[in-house]
Amino acid sequence: MRMRVWWLLLAGVTLGGVHAVGMAETAVPDPALQTVRHLTAISEGDLDLAKAKLAIDALIDPNVDVSGTLQQLDAMAAQAATLVPPHASKRDTVVALQTYLYLPGAWNGQKPFRYDLDDPYGKDIHNKLLSTYLATRKGNCVSMPLLFIILGQKLGLDVTAAAAPEHVLVKFRDENGQLFNIEATSGGFKSDASYQHDLPITPRALANGIYLRRLSKRETVLVMAEALLELWGHEGQQERRIALADLLLEVNPTDVAAMLHKGSSYYLLLQSHFLSKYPSYEAIPATDRPYFEELGRNNKLWFNRAEALGWLQPDQAENTRYQQAIQRAKATH
Repeated sequence: MRMRVWWLLLAGVTLGGVHAVGMAETAVPDPALQTVRHLTAISEGDLDLAKAKLAIDALIDPNVDVSGTLQQLDAMAAQAATLVPPHASKRDTVVALQTYLYLPGAWNGQKPFRYDLDDPYGKDIHNKLLSTYLATRKGNCVSMPLLFIILGQKLGLDVTAAAAPEHVLVKFRDENGQLFNIEATSGGFKSDASYQHDLPITPRALANGIYLRRLSKRETVLVMAEALLELWGHEGQQERRIALADLLLEVNPTDVAAMLHKGSSYYLLLQSHFLSKYPSYEAIPATDRPYFEELGRNNKLWFNRAEALGWLQPDQAENTRYQQAIQRAKATH
């Protein structure tokens, strides 16, 4: 949910400068924020992406069976390893993993993992949980690449996440140091140029490293935590969402997704406190206007920062084309 407010400009309010919104200090530390902070503090060598993903998933749904899912992932990696030929190259191992996940066979009970055409954007937050993906075998552009990376790393592959606009992909590096992209929603390979053609990826975004760059494990935890940002946004927990976005920006100051969530939260606070109540700026009580203006400054600030890094507002025409492609795929399927 990414929302920018323009009414402030029409009202003639000056939106310069940066000020923190005055929110009351919480006496008791937020356990969810503490969990995410702990995960981002683990060193790269000690950070287990499977455990990190399930720890965050459990914050979304406490019923997630963390121990059982970890055992299931180990069993899946062992089963995928049986498809790897002797003396296999890294490319051979990737092909074996692609076969294991995406082609029907005895190894997956003739039920390969597929893109969820009924919820392609993962609007149901539970569809972004790893346990949901494993149970339904229908995933999205969050659950699918993360499973590929988790299993790939268990097989000894150099695979990492990379970000694209509202999308996550897999970067694979072979023994010769050559990089390949794996589009985990289909299981195939895809070039950087193809992503640039299909998605709003600007040269500035590439230069600033916000898209198509190999992410560290700690940065991948930030990608995982976006589901929590989405959940809190939907639930109206905007101050909590802002606090989590701040935490993610401490780890990666160019985390555009966190910036957009933060900017959207300020809009929703504006909507709740002012836009839904007053027809104009002049109708707002004078004592409340400073808070109104602070919310407006921050809404504009975080969208501007994202744009300065190369982010573009989503194109409605592109969204329409994507929806049409989904409908064609559903009809074919």
